[in-house]
Amino acid sequence: MNKIEKLIQEYCPDGVEYKEIGEIMSISRGASPRPINKYLTNSTDGIPWIKIGDVKINHRYITSTEQRITEEGAKKSRFLKKGAFVLSNSMSFGRPYILAIDGCIHDGWISIQDFENILLSSFLYYLLGSNSIQNYWKQKASSGTVQNLNSDIVRATLIPLPPLSVQQEIISILDKFTQLEKELNAEHEARCKQYEFYRDQLLDFEEKDVDWKTLEEISLNLDSRRKPVKGSSRVSGIYPYYGASGIVDYVNDYIFDGDYLLISEDGANLLARKTPITFSITGKTWVNNHAHVLEFSNYATRRFVEFYLNSIDLSIYISGAAQPKLNQENLNKILIPIPPLSEQERIVSILDKFDALVNDTKIGIPAEIEARRKQYEYYRNKLLTFGEYA
Repeated sequence: MNKIEKLIQEYCPDGVEYKEIGEIMSISRGASPRPINKYLTNSTDGIPWIKIGDVKINHRYITSTEQRITEEGAKKSRFLKKGAFVLSNSMSFGRPYILAIDGCIHDGWISIQDFENILLSSFLYYLLGSNSIQNYWKQKASSGTVQNLNSDIVRATLIPLPPLSVQQEIISILDKFTQLEKELNAEHEARCKQYEFYRDQLLDFEEKDVDWKTLEEISLNLDSRRKPVKGSSRVSGIYPYYGASGIVDYVNDYIFDGDYLLISEDGANLLARKTPITFSITGKTWVNNHAHVLEFSNYATRRFVEFYLNSIDLSIYISGAAQPKLNQENLNKILIPIPPLSEQERIVSILDKFDALVNDTKIGIPAEIEARRKQYEYYRNKLLTFGEYA
């Protein structure tokens, strides 16, 4: 019998009490003074104005804000003390965050306060983020273009109230999981920077040191074989259907069979570069007209070009700001350094190892992060499931 089981047997052998959130906490919605620009201030005496954009990814606490509002504006808003919870009631609704600062919340938030006597803050954080609570809120959220989590749904949510000693033990266990994931994410970030450093070093060539050739000279363009198919006309199957940024569907037929390099033809990512704009595909596939299809004579050159194109600024070849496009004419003009094949193979061998470490979801750090996250979610849901007191 583990420590939590012993504590539950000692303090609540017949189960724990469940109550609706609205019975035991104060629930309210934020308020935005309008027009908001009238109440924004650069003064350090202003009150922090807490918005969705102030949330940091994978963080439990909101520690700072980009903007402040005047005292007059604060009177027209909802002021919260440090330690209160906020939930987004639209878009990525339902995610809990703890305020590490005093401040005012806009009307995109729901606040939860006055729970300190019965629930520990970190326990409530884990509880509200659990699958059972999140799925309940998703089911109850109002339908429409944007789902909305209103205050009444939150108030009606049943939650367990285990003894504080049980809550503390659960916090200790789950904190270890979150710390481990935090360390893995930090390692992943460091490895990504290391990979980018070595990639840029390995792919930095002086004009006089190597031959430079256009993509048109070193590859075969197969764009004429592409075929877009509307979603409503696609038949589901096993073959990947590729677009500008990767797989968008699976279909029952293929038009390519082999190893190719895809290069995004259009889309905001051509300029934003949040994901690679160049990626290799292999086997039987279908490609629509949003990605150029290039064929190379060997693996090393194809991967070398892939690494190189993902490392350089291609904005001079891209037309249109609102709707960026890399047309075939400009694609053909892109110059690529071409060292001897043996050197290409050496560079690709090094970068393949780095790429697998930082990007491979089966063997790299991302795979370990995903495994730890699943482990954390399993134990979180197991630890937060209690028998109800009869």
